[in-house]
Amino acid sequence: MAGATRGIVARDLAGLGERTAASALYRSVFGYEGPEHAVSPRLLAALGENAGTAIGAFDSDGTLVGFCYGFTGVEHGELYHYSQAAVVDARAQGRGVGRLLKHAQADAARRAGVHTMRWTFDPYALRNAHFNLTVLGAVGIRFLPDFYDDGGSDRVLVRWDLDRPGGGGPAPAPGPAAVGSPADDRTAAPEPDDRARLRQALADRFGAGSRLVGVARRPDTPGRVSYLFERGEG
Repeated sequence: MAGATRGIVARDLAGLGERTAASALYRSVFGYEGPEHAVSPRLLAALGENAGTAIGAFDSDGTLVGFCYGFTGVEHGELYHYSQAAVVDARAQGRGVGRLLKHAQADAARRAGVHTMRWTFDPYALRNAHFNLTVLGAVGIRFLPDFYDDGGSDRVLVRWDLDRPGGGGPAPAPGPAAVGSPADDRTAAPEPDDRARLRQALADRFGAGSRLVGVARRPDTPGRVSYLFERGEG
């Protein structure tokens, strides 16, 4: 598989050297130091041979500047590709590398006969919310409180329809189903009390069967964001 944007090419990782570099980039971007957070180069080799993905984004000089990996999952008979992680070197951010990697994974999933992708994101990180919901057009289908059981890893699970990937348009306008929250430039509900209220509101909306379709700022209420929901299918 291959794709390119602004001089960067996305393709399958090849060989131990590239897989080791991808593992090192993953630790560096997230600031991981403990061995429990390592990504094994052998795992990446196995994924590449068994309907998974292990994809690197390479600059024009061959430097690895991004990496993602994933595997096939199934729920209620629906096969999907689960994107476990995607990372971009800080020096390459703003160049479309994240989008390139996600679309490279999508291409691989389609070739494997899969029609949807899933992954999780931090719902309080506003740039991530914008990228996943507005840029890509994925939809939040489930709230996963403290997903990694570490005391601080609330996540929203998204579903991306690969037959109708969407994205690229403005976020929907806030309506009566929106959940409002204080926010700074990068983070929703930065204060503990606001975070607790937003966490409960998200859990309630998802628990009632709604889907998250956008996170938008309201020009009439600076310093706040709205989480935009619609009723789920079925």
